[in-house]
Amino acid sequence: MPLMLFHSTRGNAPAVTADIALKAGAAPDGGLYLPGNLPGFASGDFADTSGLGDLGARLLAPFFEGSPLADAIPDICRDAFDFPAPCVTPQSSDDGPAVLELFHGPTGAFKDFGARFLFRSFSALGQDADAPITVLVATSGDTGGAVGCAAEGVPGVRAVILFPKGRISAFQEHQLCCWKPPVSALRVAGDFDACQALVKAAFADAGLTARHSLTSANSISIGRLLPQMIYWSRAALDVEAETGMKPGLVIPTGNLGNAFAAILARACGLPIGPVVLATNANTTLSDWFSSGRYSARASIATIANAMDVGAPSNFERLDGFDGGRIAGVECIGDDTIRTRIRTTFEDSGYIACPHTATGLEAHARLPEAERKARPWIVAATAHPGKFADIVEPVIGRTVDLPPALSGVLEREVRVSDIAPELAALTASLDAGT
Repeated sequence: MPLMLFHSTRGNAPAVTADIALKAGAAPDGGLYLPGNLPGFASGDFADTSGLGDLGARLLAPFFEGSPLADAIPDICRDAFDFPAPCVTPQSSDDGPAVLELFHGPTGAFKDFGARFLFRSFSALGQDADAPITVLVATSGDTGGAVGCAAEGVPGVRAVILFPKGRISAFQEHQLCCWKPPVSALRVAGDFDACQALVKAAFADAGLTARHSLTSANSISIGRLLPQMIYWSRAALDVEAETGMKPGLVIPTGNLGNAFAAILARACGLPIGPVVLATNANTTLSDWFSSGRYSARASIATIANAMDVGAPSNFERLDGFDGGRIAGVECIGDDTIRTRIRTTFEDSGYIACPHTATGLEAHARLPEAERKARPWIVAATAHPGKFADIVEPVIGRTVDLPPALSGVLEREVRVSDIAPELAALTASLDAGT
């Protein structure tokens, strides 16, 4: 296979192999890394694979060609993806979607896939415990928990989690702040976009980046996106094998990472049909889709808080990407989210988190002919128990937590408060907090 090099979206940085792209997070010119060429797959290339780990090893191999990680990818995939991602069918109607449950990992959210892969990659690269890299991550709710869990106990890696004060659920905050050193949590007096801006400002500071060997576990990192291709590919291959058709995908999204991973898989030849995005009341993407003009703005708080993003970073990857077509963007408000949670539960007994509910609502809004033209898959991005304060009053019953999540509440929390200023983040990093 040919050497794989990754290029910056802004075109002013050297092309690098996958290990360098993973360790850097963002490119030195401020852009985001994209593979310089895409492998071409056919469905039959995966006919003898089973589960996520085997498929992932084959799917990701071309992206790591020429990298020190190339030989480690099969073991990394099998170790990282040791939990299921089942497709279930809660609806009884013929044109109801399948739901791809991505919350069966240790922190109950789809972010476990990327975080576990990324930190196992760092470990395989043999980081120096006396000179650790610092993984700096902004989170709107779920990324930080997955990063903290994946980082705990990994030698040579320090994780620093930034999250917006008062903008995430009580469970999410506990989960972000319960991990042992070298994981630390910083509660920022601002919204997610302020947290994300701090991360970008830190990377733009060459001295700070060098001093702490900064890298990212946000979806700006190509090391987060590549493994997220795996579950979309597995689900699409299974549906195609059963029905002979390419499924459409409905993807709840905020920062566009999960959606771009599906689009990247489709561009590599995986049998994925149209991709529809579901957002909450933050209208950046829906306005872009309807007008053709992209305009970032401040985010607003919603009950689907992990999607509270007004300036989605991965738009930089999507914009101009060959094969990056989006079939639609549906914007779903809080009242409608609650209604969809309730009606889904009443109709089928299925309990959806607020983010999953945006996807179910977006599917319901598709024209009937489109719903019936092909199978559809909606991503269930998080366990509803992480949002019990929202979901339980709507459905009128308690949401049971799986053991991995209930155990989180027994852990002690540690957190520091900072202002949304680079000086405050720098002081925290330098102090080791």
